[in-house]
Amino acid sequence: MTSRDNPPTFSGGHSPKLHNEPLLGRRIDDERLGVIQFVSLSFLTLAAIFPNQAAYIVDHWGDPSKTAQGLLHWPTDFSRDIQPVPCHSHNDYWRKVPVYSALQAGCIGVEADLWLVDDDLYVGHSTSALTSNRTFRSLYINPLLDILTKQNPTTKFHPNRDSTLNGVFDTDPAQTLVLLIDFKSNGHTLWPYVQAQLDPLRQADYLTYFDGTSRIERPITAVATGNAPFDLLTSNSTYRDIFFDAPLDKMSVEVPSSGQESKQGASGNAPADASLYNPTNSYYASTSFDASIGTVWSHPSTIQLENIRAQVRGAHNQGLKARYWETPFWPRGLRDHVWNVLIEEGVDILNVDDLKAATQGTWGKWR
Repeated sequence: MTSRDNPPTFSGGHSPKLHNEPLLGRRIDDERLGVIQFVSLSFLTLAAIFPNQAAYIVDHWGDPSKTAQGLLHWPTDFSRDIQPVPCHSHNDYWRKVPVYSALQAGCIGVEADLWLVDDDLYVGHSTSALTSNRTFRSLYINPLLDILTKQNPTTKFHPNRDSTLNGVFDTDPAQTLVLLIDFKSNGHTLWPYVQAQLDPLRQADYLTYFDGTSRIERPITAVATGNAPFDLLTSNSTYRDIFFDAPLDKMSVEVPSSGQESKQGASGNAPADASLYNPTNSYYASTSFDASIGTVWSHPSTIQLENIRAQVRGAHNQGLKARYWETPFWPRGLRDHVWNVLIEEGVDILNVDDLKAATQGTWGKWR
C-alpha cells in the first residue's frame, strides 16, 4: 500500500482541509449577499408600485365605490387653493373660457364688451366678432349666478344663507369680483338693457350697491365704462348698483407739464370735473397709459413718474381705485418693469392680457 492509498492523518484522526475550502466559503457568502440584495430590491420595487396605505387613501380619496366616495369636494370649494391677486382680465371674452380662466388665474376683475342687437346684448370686441351664442347672459350672468349659488348653498345643515355672502374665491370670500361692462353701443340706448340683464344678480343680492348713504360691498361689483352714460347712472340718488369708471387723467393733483396732450379716460361720456366722482357713483378711475403717460423706452422718465403719482394720488383722494390700460406689453422685460413701477406707485389693479405672467410669473409681486 502506498502513501496515496492511505492519506495522512493528524492527531485525533482528523483529515487535513483542502486548500480550496476558503474560496468555497466566500462564494457561498457572495451568493447569500446576492439573494439578500435581490430580495431588498424586490421589496423596494413593490413599495414603489404599491405605496403605503396613507398615500393610497390620499391618491384615491373620493373615488367611486371607495369608502370616501363623495368626499373629494366641499360645498363651497369652487375656487379652492386659488389666491386672488389685483389683476383685471382685459378682453376677458377672448379667453379660452370667459370668467373661469380669469378666476383660475386669481384675477379679481373681468371685462365684457357689450353690443345691443335686436333687443339682446352680445359680447365681442367688434360687431364683426359677434355670434348668436355669445351673449351677456350666457358668458357672464349665468356662469356668475351658478358659481355664487354654489358658494352660498342652502342645505338641511345650513337652511338659511349667511347675511355676509361668500364671493367667488374660497381663500378670500369677502373679495368682490369686478364685472367691467364696456358700453360699445350708444350708452343711453344700452343702459336699460344692461340694468335688466343684471337683475338676476340683483335679486340674489350679489351686486354691490349704494343705499343713499354708503356703498355696500357684495360678491360682484358692476362697473360701467366705454360709452356708459354718467347722467343715467347717477339719476337715482338713493340706490344704484352700477358704478362708473372715472377718467384717471382728469384726477391729477399738481400735474407737471408732460409736453403731451392728455386724452380722456376709459369712459367716453365722462365729465371732466374730477370732483363729481366718488365712491357713491364710481369705483375705478382709469385711463390709457400710452395716451396719458406716453411711450416708455426702458424706464419711465422723471416727468412720467410725476404724472403717474399725480394721477394715482388724485384717484385715491376721491376714494377710487387707479387703473391703467394700454400699458406696454412687449418686450417682456419692459412690460414687467412697468408693472413693478405701477404697483410701487400705488396703482390698485393691473390691466393684463397675459394672465399666467401676471399671476404666476417671476416678475416679482404676487407669487
